[in-house]
Amino acid sequence: MLDIYDLYKKMESNKVLLSFKGTITSELLTSILQIVEDRMVELNDSSKERKKVFNVLVEVLQNLYHHIDGFEVVGTEEEIKTVKSSIFMISRLPNDYQIITGNFLFSENVEKLKKRIDYVNSLDKEDLKLFYKETLNNGEVSKKGGGGLGFIDIARKSANKLDYNFIKIDEKYSFFTLIVKIDKFKKKVIEN
Repeated sequence: MLDIYDLYKKMESNKVLLSFKGTITSELLTSILQIVEDRMVELNDSSKERKKVFNVLVEVLQNLYHHIDGFEVVGTEEEIKTVKSSIFMISRLPNDYQIITGNFLFSENVEKLKKRIDYVNSLDKEDLKLFYKETLNNGEVSKKGGGGLGFIDIARKSANKLDYNFIKIDEKYSFFTLIVKIDKFKKKVIEN
């Protein structure tokens, strides 16, 4: 049996503002963004911090919404469903916000995605800006409708390297975890 109090304590100790597990829909994206913004207002975060977190959150959630691979679940012998399930969490820690997502993807896509993120992580701020412009002007569109800007945009807006992990589920599927950190603004101390 799930110990819900233990789960509550873990979420509390990790300063979780919001967590979700299930299928991401466009309606849900709107609700998540509103909930997080409301929570940040309650916590008296500056409008500058709220804007930065909101901008990164939009990119991360859109990336999750558009690029998740469905996995097959057998219901009955005749019924195979494709499920697009993911997990999302945002935490407010003393020095930063952390946005964590997890989703299934086809194992055949792991190496390409790993190379893409590693390349984005290898770039400094100026090189990221140039790579963004180059990718934007490239005009190529993926099978899922993206132009390859997602991770570049997330790295640019968060101003941090992207942390990630892949767990191989079986030959067909892997589970991808992305952790994005957004540094909090340091409050200026006024001395007398």
